Amino acid sequence: MEKVQGASRLISSQSQGVLCTNSVKHSGYPFGSVTPFAIGAKGSPIFLFSSMAVHTKNLIADPKASLLVSAESAEGELLAGARANILGSVLPLPQNEIDSARHAYLLAHPAAHQWVTFSDFKFFGMEITEIYYVGGFGVMGWVSAADYSTVASR
Repeated sequence: MEKVQGASRLISSQSQGVLCTNSVKHSGYPFGSVTPFAIGAKGSPIFLFSSMAVHTKNLIADPKASLLVSAESAEGELLAGARANILGSVLPLPQNEIDSARHAYLLAHPAAHQWVTFSDFKFFGMEITEIYYVGGFGVMGWVSAADYSTVASR
């Protein structure tokens, strides 16, 4: 349970990560983008993407992605800090989820008010498959989507 709670605490405490998508231009290669995100009702990341962004084009072709979220340790050591690699599919959100996604996203990223109404920008959500969590020495391993969702939605 320590891994599940640690993953939930870490992911909910951050608002950006590195989103890795499968490159359309260079097939077989991952493409990383520093990406802001917010957390939805079930603990899943929510994104606001422009249709012009490379990662958006990659996701339309293949929604499988990973989001790396990390935090420095109290001592400022990057590798001593917690990190989570969230695997899943990133898909456009259905219309009935847009209002709650907009609310959550704008709470996390108030500057996005200037883009949220542009027709070019759409909300996407990550359907989590599994999470690999590293919380420090001896605290690491896979966290199921079901276990994470149960803890994250509390």
